[in-house]
Amino acid sequence: MNLTLKSCLRIALSIFLLYLAIHYWPAVAKLFGTLLSAAMPLLIGGALAYVLNLIMRSYEKRFFPRSTNSKVAKLRRPVCLLLAILSLLAIITVIVWLILPELVDCVELLIAQLPGAIESVIAWLDTVPFLSEELLSTLHSIDWQSKIGDIFNVVTSGVGSVMGVVIATVSSVFSGIVTAFMALIFSIYLLMGRDKLQAQCKRLMRHYLPEKIHDRTLYVLDVLNYSFRRYISGQCIEAVILGALCALGMVILRLPYATMIGALIAFTALIPVAGAYIGAAVGAFMILMVSPMKALIFLIFLVILQQLEGNLIYPKVVGSSLGLPGIWVLAAVIIGGGVAGVLGMLLGVPIAAAAYTLIRNDMNKKDAIAVKTEEKTE
Repeated sequence: MNLTLKSCLRIALSIFLLYLAIHYWPAVAKLFGTLLSAAMPLLIGGALAYVLNLIMRSYEKRFFPRSTNSKVAKLRRPVCLLLAILSLLAIITVIVWLILPELVDCVELLIAQLPGAIESVIAWLDTVPFLSEELLSTLHSIDWQSKIGDIFNVVTSGVGSVMGVVIATVSSVFSGIVTAFMALIFSIYLLMGRDKLQAQCKRLMRHYLPEKIHDRTLYVLDVLNYSFRRYISGQCIEAVILGALCALGMVILRLPYATMIGALIAFTALIPVAGAYIGAAVGAFMILMVSPMKALIFLIFLVILQQLEGNLIYPKVVGSSLGLPGIWVLAAVIIGGGVAGVLGMLLGVPIAAAAYTLIRNDMNKKDAIAVKTEEKTE
C-alpha cells in the first residue's frame, strides 16, 4: 500500500484525536452526555416514527392502495398517519385503564396487610430456639402499624421541603411533556416526508460512500429493518393473545386482579425468555397479599399457559421468523438487560437476530464460492 501525504495526515490526526479522547475522557463523556440529552427528543421521535410506520403501512395497504385519483393519493398519507396515532393512543389508554385502578387497590391492600404479615413473621420467630428473648420482646413491643404509616408519610411527603418536592415534580413532569410533544412532532415530520427523506439519504450515501460500502450498508440496514419489523409485529400479536388468555383463565379460576395481571403479562411477554418469569413473579406477589393458595394456583396456571404458548401459539404467530436459536435469544436477553436494562432486553433480540442473519448469509456465500472453486479445479 502506497502511503501518500494525505493518508499520513489522516492517520496522524486520528491518533491525535484518540489520544485527546482517552486523556480527557471525563470531559468527552460529559460532552457526549450533553449531546445525547439534547438529542433525546429526536431519538424518541425516531423510535416512535418507526413504530407508527408499522401501523401506518397496514392502513395504507387498505386505504385505496391502487387508486389513481390525485386527491385520494394526497390524503392517503395524512389520514393513515392520523389513524396510526389514534390507534397507538387507544392502546396506551386501554392499558392504563386496565392497570391503574387495580394497581391502586393492590398498593392499598399491601399497606393494610403488611402489619399482619410482620406479626405472623414475628410469631414464627418465637418458635426459633436460638433467638434471644430480648430481641423477641423488642420486636413485639414495636407498633408496626404506626411505623409503616410513618414510613409511608416520609415517602409520600419527600425528604426535603414540600415546596421543593412539588417544584421538582412539576419541573420533571413539564420536561417530560415537552420532550414527548417534540418527539411526536418530529415523528410526524419524519413519516410525512418518509419517501423524500429516504431518497435523500440514499443519494447522500451513494455520493459520499464507495459503491461496495454503499451496497453493504443498505444490505445491513435492510436486514436490521426486517428483523425489527418481524420481531415487533410478531411479539405484539403473541403478547396480546397471551395476556387475553391469562386474564380469561384468571376470571374462570376466580383469581383477583385478572385484568391488571393479564395486561402485565402481555407487556412482559414482549421480553423473550425473561418476560414470563418477571410477569409471574409480580403477579404472584400481588395475589399473595390476598391469598397464598390463590397465588399458588396462579403460578400453576401460568406454567401450564406458558407451555401451551411456547409449543402452540408462539410457533404459529412468530414461528422461526427471526431465525435465531434459543440459546442466542437467551444470551441476547441477558447481555441486553445487563447493558441497558429492560430496553436492552427488548432491543437485544432483534439486534442479535440481524447479526446472526448477516453472519450466516456471509458464511453461506463464502461456502458456495469455495464449492464452486473446488468444482472448477477438479
